[in-house]
Amino acid sequence: MPRLLLLLPTTTYRAAAFLGAARKLGAEAVVASERANVFQEAQPGRYLTLDFLRPDTAVRQVLEFAATRPLDAVVGVDDATTVLAATLSATLSLEHNSVAAAVAARDKYQMRKLLSRDGVPVPSHALRSLDDDDPIVEARRMVFPCVVKPLMLSASRGVIRADDEAQFVGAVRRLDRILQTSEVSVTGEAARQILIERFVPGREVALEGLLVKGELHVLALFDKPDPLDGPFFEETIYVTPSRLPATVQAEIASCTSRAAQALGLQDGPVHAELRVNRHGPWVIEVAARSIGGLCSRTLRFGTGLSLEELILRHALGMEVPTLERERRAAGVMMLPVPRAGVLKEVRGQAEALAVPGIDEVAITAHPGQDLVPLPEGASYPGFIFARAESPERVEAALREAHRRLAFVVMAPRRPGAAV
Repeated sequence: MPRLLLLLPTTTYRAAAFLGAARKLGAEAVVASERANVFQEAQPGRYLTLDFLRPDTAVRQVLEFAATRPLDAVVGVDDATTVLAATLSATLSLEHNSVAAAVAARDKYQMRKLLSRDGVPVPSHALRSLDDDDPIVEARRMVFPCVVKPLMLSASRGVIRADDEAQFVGAVRRLDRILQTSEVSVTGEAARQILIERFVPGREVALEGLLVKGELHVLALFDKPDPLDGPFFEETIYVTPSRLPATVQAEIASCTSRAAQALGLQDGPVHAELRVNRHGPWVIEVAARSIGGLCSRTLRFGTGLSLEELILRHALGMEVPTLERERRAAGVMMLPVPRAGVLKEVRGQAEALAVPGIDEVAITAHPGQDLVPLPEGASYPGFIFARAESPERVEAALREAHRRLAFVVMAPRRPGAAV
């Protein structure tokens, strides 16, 4: 039985999907998280506690573990684990992206430097230290509109558009406060540096792909029909297949492939975000991992293979029967946070599920949970999934289902108030 190490942060949405995929493949999954699992003492061979921010310590722990329980693959499922997965794989001589490539894909500034060097279209950009002089001085030299963003956070957290000097100063100071919060797991220089880039107008898309020995296989191209023009960049609807012309889709795939090569990515899943306008596609992000949240539930391959099964098959060197997505259109809506506060209940779930084409309404937030909108927030309160005969019907079903939901949100807790 093959054995694989899954790097699963305790905050990930994706544990159940990857563990289920491992069971279907007959593989033994060892779960590594940054916090101890309640079953760890009873099943020491199935769980590891690793410090994701200290790779040297994690490497020693995994080497000790693998000495008696050899590993056939290491898979990081979220942004926070991609570099560690590459480091562990290199130590264990397992197929994976190089550590340098994983680092470049994780750091937005390093990514843009490498892409620019190889002629891949990216927004003009600059690195700024939060310890530099007052941002008012820099604001006077800025070309607007621009976007201020952290180097390593995901899910659009901390990403803010500025259209003038006052907005720029406010955005920098707001991002500084976000990076200093205790729940932000960014350390070192990246915690005190930010990226400033020119805002690129256009339609945004997301490409899901798999790299096999450097060759990009496009698994799905998602349209994002809602405009993402700021001031914050909360993503909502993803629909596949894309409705863009075939020639534009081919340009997007080619641009993503060139970006992966420029970063040195060779193996495993790729999730790319691009903007498309009259000048063609522009790369916004290329991540060395698969699509986040519960969004992978939109994707089925062949006769029902999940994205997680496909990724694990590839990582373990198993045959992948097909990379062709099912023919029906599919989509997901990442439910936006209605307002800051404490969630009391969500009404209308049965009504939303009754909309033709809706597969599932998954509310992931629980009553009593604090809901925090972007740019401070980092999670969605739930997801809606749909399938239909056309992308248009999928989009319409998602919007109607969302219209039927009602989030009852109470006022935010006062600091120091009892939970």
